[in-house]
Amino acid sequence: MKIINTILEMQAFSSLRRKAGKKLGFVPTMGALHKGHLELVKQAVKENDVVVCSIFVNPIQFNNPDDLKKYPRTFEKDSAMLNDVGCDVIFYPSVEEMYPEPVTRVYDFGNLEKVMEGKFRPGHFNGVAVVVKKLFDIVMPQRAYFGEKDFQQLAIIKALVKMENLDVEIVPCPIVREDDGLAMSSRNVRLSPEHRKHAPRIYETLVKARNMFPVSTVAEVQKEVAKIIENEPFMQLEYFEVSDLETLEPVSENKPGKSVIGCIAVHMGDVRLIDNMIFNL
Repeated sequence: MKIINTILEMQAFSSLRRKAGKKLGFVPTMGALHKGHLELVKQAVKENDVVVCSIFVNPIQFNNPDDLKKYPRTFEKDSAMLNDVGCDVIFYPSVEEMYPEPVTRVYDFGNLEKVMEGKFRPGHFNGVAVVVKKLFDIVMPQRAYFGEKDFQQLAIIKALVKMENLDVEIVPCPIVREDDGLAMSSRNVRLSPEHRKHAPRIYETLVKARNMFPVSTVAEVQKEVAKIIENEPFMQLEYFEVSDLETLEPVSENKPGKSVIGCIAVHMGDVRLIDNMIFNL
């Protein structure tokens, strides 16, 4: 497995492979890898000739400086894990390499970036879009793999590809969960043992909401979710939204035959966890 730190070397590597007719699969990450990331890489290995994984903690998508400071950085462990699952290249640039000049690009994704995560993390999705566009230009993949846990991010990236007319296929991959239902996340390692014990309640709450949905109003489901989380001593609900699967616009009434998605964000101490579940009516 090769480790590349510079943009020029990464572009040269990708250009040569593409000229040789190779298919490049790409998995962008911020490191602190877990089984969920590895499933993305495994799928990319199955579907492509060459697989590149980037590890870059992107400072411009953090609206909370403390969150950026505390984000786990575990490169040695990450690189060993990637080697084990057949990754060919790690692109591991510095902040100075990625952003030699101040970032001025501002995207407009309309309401897609204003609901849920966008409402509580201003500027976050612009930072995501800037770095993903830059990584696509550097790595030049035919396919890029993203987990569905960050469902709103996935929608933003699909919109970015359309907006910029990029020649890359976005491949969504299902949420990978722990045995107790907790969605795998790099942030889980920051949970205290007590918080970790209670964290699966988020998944259990989504399951209850999904089961309620066909026979309850949206308002009733939201009220029940808020009540469950409020009664958890270690949890604080930031939001729970029932949204249109395509536009992510909040849904106010059940329409038979239409799938929607329930999205949740919960704080446990200084750790913020998100999850989602599709409700098939």
